[in-house]
Formats: sequence, structure tokens, C-alpha cells
Amino acid sequence: MFSYPAPETRVRRDHPLRAIRVQMGEVLEGLSPVFETMYSTIGRPSIPPEKLLRALMRMLYSVRSERLMMEEIDYSILFRWFVGMNLDDKVWDATTFSKNRERLMEADAAKLFLNKVVEQAKAKGWASNEHFTVDGTLLEAWASLKSFQAKDRKDAPPDDPGNPTVNFHGEQRSNQTHESTTDPDARLARKGHGKEAKPSYTANLLTENRNGLIVNADTREAAGTAERDAALIMVEEVAGTGRVTLGGDKGYDTRDFVAGCRSLGVTPHVAQNVKRSGGSAIDCRITRHRGYGISQHYLRTTRSQKTS
Repeated sequence: MFSYPAPETRVRRDHPLRAIRVQMGEVLEGLSPVFETMYSTIGRPSIPPEKLLRALMRMLYSVRSERLMMEEIDYSILFRWFVGMNLDDKVWDATTFSKNRERLMEADAAKLFLNKVVEQAKAKGWASNEHFTVDGTLLEAWASLKSFQAKDRKDAPPDDPGNPTVNFHGEQRSNQTHESTTDPDARLARKGHGKEAKPSYTANLLTENRNGLIVNADTREAAGTAERDAALIMVEEVAGTGRVTLGGDKGYDTRDFVAGCRSLGVTPHVAQNVKRSGGSAIDCRITRHRGYGISQHYLRTTRSQKTS
């Protein structure tokens, strides 16, 4: 005796993914005309873009690779239901999934989808349009330290092209004199004093303070001013003409950044760096207001949630 219950019946009614799936469905339905122009009516069938985007749920469960995600979908009823697959549907090959995902990215469909999600949150009153917080971090590149070679270096072929023997003893490496042979855009950067410098990129997020929703993101080359440059670009793209506030940590407390915020009509609510040479660029005209304390409290709360 065989039983084929629909995955829908196996997911409890109060599961958090149910609400997320409904919201995603509204956005994906509005993007159907865009998806139709991306795919040909002839040739081998490809993975539907709606299912590709629903597979983004792997970020919610910290599934670290697409290959592992295919395994999760294969034996998890919850994952199959969310993506839109029946229990007996064959799961895609990880390589096939990656190629289809790359095509989706090249067509900017994923970016358009995320923009629509932000618009949906604003329309439903879930996102603030006045108070924001910015933060940045380093994303470690896939390039290895061995790939960072002097730009003018001309050595003999390596003994093992896949894993060459490299001796960096006594050699000073910097982004001005060295670059990665496998990822030229990666830059050597460290997260703090005493930390190891690794090939990295700078990732920046702009979140609104009402519910902590991400409203903008920026990834760029790792540099000393990358986080502050990205913050000004993202806050400039905030819709509307009203004055907004922008919270941030001590790394944003520089005179150039504060002046840039004020030129955009943004009140900088960044943490004071009183130990900086020349003192903090944030004075009592900002810190005396109650809103400044609220922004700093929100910043501390979100950071404690990240580390917990």
C-alpha cells in the first residue's frame, strides 16, 4: 500500500516559512512577465526561475553550498514544499542548478526580486523611511594567499600548478605591489589589529530601524574608505525628500563622512570616536537629542543579535 501525501499537508500551519512563502509568491507573481522573456520556448527545459529564487531559503538555514542544498531538498519535505516540488520529483544536479542560477544573476532577475521585496515591505508599513543603520564587514575571497604574486614577477613555472610551493619569507606584500593571479579584484585586508590579512571584499548593508529589514546592499573592493563610501551611496538612494538619520559604529566617525551625510540631508547618528586624533566629528548638536540615543541603542542591539 502506497501513500503520496502532498508536502503541503506535512508542514504545520504555524510554521514561519508559511508566511514567508506567501510574501514570496506575491512578488514572484508580479515578476512572471520578466521571467517569460528570459527563457526560450524551444530546447531543453530549464529550472523555473521561481524555484531558483525560492531556493534562496538556504540562507535562512545556513546551508553553506548549493550542492548541500540539493541534498537538503532531496530528503527534506519542508524544503521540497517551500521550493515547490512534489515528494517524487527528481532533484536537480548541483552543477545544473549553479549554471541556471548564474544565468538568473546575469539577467539581474535576483536583484529585481530583492528590490520588489523591499518595495513590498515599504508598502505594508514594515520598513521605516526615516531611520537607518549602516554596517560593513569583510567577505573572504576564494583566492588563496599563494595566488598573491608581485605584479612584475616573472618566475619559472611552478612545480605543482594546482598547489605550488611558495616562499613568502621576508617578502613585504601590499595591494600596490601584489595582486591575485586568480582573482585580481580581491584586496588584502584585515578585520582588526593583529589579525591576518586575507584576500577580501567589503560587504555593506543598509537596514531600517523599525524591523531591521535590509533595504540596500553594496559589495566593492576592500579599501580604507570602502565602508564609508558605500554608506553614502546607499543612503543617497533612499527614496523621498524628508530628512533621515543614519546610525553606525565608530569607524564612520570621520569629518569627511559626517560632512557627506549633511550634504545629503542626512543626520549622522554614528558612534563617537573620542580617541581619534582631532576628536570626534559628532558634537553635542547631535548627541543631545533623544533620537541619537535610540539609534545607538538599536546599533548595539543588532550587533549583540549577530554575535549570539
